[in-house]
Amino acid sequence: MNTLDIVTENIAGSIQLKQATLTGLAETIAVAAGLMVNCLRNGGKILSCGNGGSAAGAQHFSSELLNRFDMDRPSLPAIALTTDTSTLTSIANDYDYSKVFSKPISSLGQNGDILLAISTSGNSANIVEAIRVAHLQGMQVISLTGKSGGAVAKELDPNDLELRVASEHTARIQEVHLLIIHCLCDVIEHDLYRTEKERKL
Repeated sequence: MNTLDIVTENIAGSIQLKQATLTGLAETIAVAAGLMVNCLRNGGKILSCGNGGSAAGAQHFSSELLNRFDMDRPSLPAIALTTDTSTLTSIANDYDYSKVFSKPISSLGQNGDILLAISTSGNSANIVEAIRVAHLQGMQVISLTGKSGGAVAKELDPNDLELRVASEHTARIQEVHLLIIHCLCDVIEHDLYRTEKERKL
């Protein structure tokens, strides 16, 4: 396989999976966005977490809410639990890496908040533990997963929501996770601010 074939295969695979996501997940993504809008409208906040590329996704999501996605508007309350290296490394060193997200959730998470838990495999121990503690705090969980959904899917309550990308390929899953994150941010801005602006016109 030559270089052009590799590039073409990657792009074609990404397009195909995104088309499948449009058919299979669009309605669920819209529901998830609505849950986030209600959370923020009622004074809640959204915590996010993930490992590796999923950590980047968690930070991407929170930055879009704290700053802006597509329009100038007030900052929205979101915290990426992946950004504080002192906290992450102290918890991993003193306790266990599986607790790096759950311990902050136990103090920062409150009833009515949402946890955005991202794991391409669905089997990250620290994400599973984060979900367990989020439930203890009265938080709703929205998970971005792939493959079979793994242990994350089994940990979710009936009130939670799983956005599972139908692929076994980590890179393709991460690409669709980013698209989902952008969809969530776009709906949040539209419902909270653009609609209000349109009412005033």
